[in-house]
Amino acid sequence: MSENESKKVRRDAARERAREARVQEQARRRRNKTLGISGIIVGSLAVVAVVVLVIANSVQPAGPGPRNMASDGILFTGQSGEIVPVETKATPDGGTPTATEQDDSVANITVYSDYMCPYCNQFETAQMDQIEQWVKAGSATLELHPFNLLDRVSLGSKYSTRSAAAAACVANYDPDAFLSYNTSLYENQPSESTKGLTNDELASLAKDAGATNSKVTSCITGQHFAGWVADATNRVMNDPIPNSSLDKVTSTPTIIVNGKQYNADGTTPLTDTDAFASFVEQNGGAA
Repeated sequence: MSENESKKVRRDAARERAREARVQEQARRRRNKTLGISGIIVGSLAVVAVVVLVIANSVQPAGPGPRNMASDGILFTGQSGEIVPVETKATPDGGTPTATEQDDSVANITVYSDYMCPYCNQFETAQMDQIEQWVKAGSATLELHPFNLLDRVSLGSKYSTRSAAAAACVANYDPDAFLSYNTSLYENQPSESTKGLTNDELASLAKDAGATNSKVTSCITGQHFAGWVADATNRVMNDPIPNSSLDKVTSTPTIIVNGKQYNADGTTPLTDTDAFASFVEQNGGAA
C-alpha cells in the first residue's frame, strides 16, 4: 500500500470514530433529556400529591360521631352498685342521632352543658355526688350532652368546642373514664374571656382521669370530633329535644328529668341540693 493510500485509510478510520462518537453523544443527550423530563414529571406529581393531602386534611368532613354517644350524649346506669356507661355504635357520617329509650320508673336525668359555662360548673359541683348515688342505687340514670355554646368567649381558641371534642374522645375510646374526666374539666375550668386549656393540657387531664387508651391523646390533640361537636350543637340549638317538650336548648346547663326541665324559670339556685332532690322525686324518681 502506498503512503497516500495509508494516509487515506487512517483519515477514514478517524472520521468513522468521530462519527460514532457524535452518535453516542447524541444518544447520551437524548437519554438525559428523557430522564430530566421524567424527573420533572415525578417531582411535579409528588408536589401535587402533597398539596392534595394537605388540602384533604384541612377540609375533612365532620365525620361520624363518637361511639357510646349515639344520642349525642353518653348514658350511665347503675349495675350492682356501680355506674357503667351504656355502649352504643357511633352515629354514621350523614346519619342522625338515636334518642335514648327511657324507663319512666326511674329518674332519667339529662344534662346539656358547656365546659366553659360557670353555671354548669355550679350544678356539677353541687349536684353530681347525689346524682351518682342515685345512679348507683338504680333509682336514676344520667345522660350527659356536652356541646358548644360559648366559643365566642374564649378569645378565638374555641375552647367550648375543643373541650367537648376531647370529652367525645374519652367517650369513644375509654368511656369508663368519662365521668372522672367530666369532673376534671370542671375542676380545671378556665374563666370566660380566656383561651382556656390547650389541647395538650386537655389530653393530659384525660390521662390523669384514667383514660389510658393509647388513642385518646392523638384524638384530643387532633380534635377528631370537632366536626361532630358542631353538628351536635346545631341539633341542640335548633331541633326539638328528645324525651322532653323543649323546642331547643337556649341556655346551659339545661337539666331535664323525665321530660320536665329543672329550674325552667331560673329562680331556683342550681346549687340547692334539696330543691333538686325534691324535683327528681316529683318527676318519677325514688331519690
